[in-house]
Amino acid sequence: MRLGLLVFLILILFVAAYSFAGGHPEGDHPTGDHPTANPADSDDPYLWLEEVDGEKALAWVKKTSDADTAELEAVPVFAEIHETLLEIYNSSDRIPNPTLRGDFVYNFWQDADHVRGIWRRTSLAEYLQEEPAWETVIDVDKLAETDDENWVWKGATGLAPEYEHFLISLSRGGGDAKVVREFNAVSGEWIVDGFNLPEGKSRMSWKDNNTVWVGADFGEGSLTISGYPRIAKEWLRGTDLKEAKTVLEGPADGVSSGVYSIHNIEGRYDMSYQVPEFYKGTYGIFVNGEHIILDFPIDADPHGVFKDQFLLGLRSEWKVGGKTYPADALLAIGVGDFLQGNRNFDVLFEPSERVSFGRVSMTKNKLLVTTLDNVRGKLYEYLYGASGWTKTEVKLPGLGTVGITATSEEDDTYFVTYTDFLTPSSLLIAKGGGPLERVKSTPDYFETDGMKVEQFEATSKDGTQIPYFMFTPRGFEANGNNPTVLYGYGGFEISMRPNYSATLGTSWVGRGGVYVLANIRGGGEFGPDWHNGAVRENHQNAFDDFIAIAEDLVARKVTSPEHLGIIGGSNGGLLVGACFVQRPDLFGGVVCQVPLLDMKRYSKLLAGASWMAEYGDPDTDDWEFMKKWSPYQNLDASKDYPKVFFTTSTRDDRVHPGHARKMVKKMLDMGKPVYYYENTEGGHGGAANMNQRAYMWALTYAYLWKTLE
Repeated sequence: MRLGLLVFLILILFVAAYSFAGGHPEGDHPTGDHPTANPADSDDPYLWLEEVDGEKALAWVKKTSDADTAELEAVPVFAEIHETLLEIYNSSDRIPNPTLRGDFVYNFWQDADHVRGIWRRTSLAEYLQEEPAWETVIDVDKLAETDDENWVWKGATGLAPEYEHFLISLSRGGGDAKVVREFNAVSGEWIVDGFNLPEGKSRMSWKDNNTVWVGADFGEGSLTISGYPRIAKEWLRGTDLKEAKTVLEGPADGVSSGVYSIHNIEGRYDMSYQVPEFYKGTYGIFVNGEHIILDFPIDADPHGVFKDQFLLGLRSEWKVGGKTYPADALLAIGVGDFLQGNRNFDVLFEPSERVSFGRVSMTKNKLLVTTLDNVRGKLYEYLYGASGWTKTEVKLPGLGTVGITATSEEDDTYFVTYTDFLTPSSLLIAKGGGPLERVKSTPDYFETDGMKVEQFEATSKDGTQIPYFMFTPRGFEANGNNPTVLYGYGGFEISMRPNYSATLGTSWVGRGGVYVLANIRGGGEFGPDWHNGAVRENHQNAFDDFIAIAEDLVARKVTSPEHLGIIGGSNGGLLVGACFVQRPDLFGGVVCQVPLLDMKRYSKLLAGASWMAEYGDPDTDDWEFMKKWSPYQNLDASKDYPKVFFTTSTRDDRVHPGHARKMVKKMLDMGKPVYYYENTEGGHGGAANMNQRAYMWALTYAYLWKTLE
């Protein structure tokens, strides 16, 4: 795995790839595990709205959503913004994000002619051309028509080095539950009797050409309370899944358990994981048929194997072998050495107050590491040889955001992206040890002359300094009258970083609005401690940080409450939900997307039980601190709230649509005006294709201009 395992699980199990910059949603079809009313919650009159496909619930959804979206469509700027966003999202000028697999560069592409998308490929030499010639491998639109299914692409997993066989994941409508089918990329045919799985929240990965590791719903007791696999099996080609050998069983009350293989030039490493809760896990390795548990710290994050070296990220200080290794450090040690008892690690990265570890990836001979230096990206190459490790910083175009996009296991080629608020996203390539070269970039969708980006800090309630970025339009004056949007997330150690967005530039800042990006606690901007500062009993800190930034914007006369809006999705939906309930006087508008809101029942809804390490367990004494900030429980009929715009998806099988539905109905019954939009597909991202994305964000910007101008 290229990402650390805990980061990987967080991305899979919770985080919506959602941003105010326009959103690139991921991860629908409900799996039948919807909750029923609990007698303990009998005082909640809105439980019927948790019935995702209930006749009464859907009738209410349609009536409410249709009326509110019609009103927002009538806002004068809606049509123009919608048309512009359709052009941007379906433009052929977008960078085709590469994936290097064997002799090919693969890419998944959506546009006006391929609404559901095509999975295509070309050679590296051809890809570097201005207009590469592509070969379509799978046409999802045609497949959906042939199968009469609402297929949404969920990814392809191939096996090195041949990359002939792929495991293709598809979902109905865009959610986490998926169907897996085996595909032969050489013959271009589906393997009818291959490694195929029915719909479910399954895990499947390659061991070798004729064997896969699989975790799925094998029947009663095979899933965790969060709805994810707890049993891993070894499935041989040509045999029935029922004959697959069980190799691991994890706890039923955990998050997930499984087995996977790391393939690289040194060989294959068969690994296991058992995750009892977020940020904690037990890891193992299979050696000559023996399953050996690795005595890593329970909250450590394995980042794979490189040059026969275990890579390990720390979330807390670790004292071992007579040494102390700091939290957020990246360590390395030989696999054989570790298994023989050696605990003398090499420290590849050591954090400082405002410098934190980012991500790891690798080529044939290079370990690539990104870091955040006061929320500004840096990239390093590491080489390992007889004399140990050497480190070289890679020069970037500026002090923005860097991301490792694609790497090759056959050589040292890799791609990175670079972006900041004012610089169109660029794709750069490193080949043969040379410097980064820009090979593709997005167009200048908006005029940046006169625009400005600054970084400030606000003082939170407990005295902590909270940084934020402010992106201002041409002619900006601090007069208190600027329509301003504050975006935040504040959870799951996910960092908010600057990026260029045609959507944001054309629809907001280019029209005179101010955009502010918050780096509040709960995120990963400054390492695990920054995250831990807003988990469980400390979660109120995230809300206090966000409110502090809002107050700072008003104090500096950037804006005023009637012109200040806030926006967040998923965990960010909880953030803005709590903030407008606690401080309704501070905000003129709120966009609350695919949110958690009823924190008394969240752990009973879909995957909610897997997030209790972040929020707490409402069925224990944790409720004493949770009830103070749970938005649904803290609505007050005596207070005046801004007219909030709630959005969700019927087919979101990660964060239950009941959160948004119940909040809206409760507010309406209190006589509080709201707007509501529920897409009938789209999963946790809220949209299943580019056209739906354009519509959703056009509604959002129309609401913001109507409310804040």
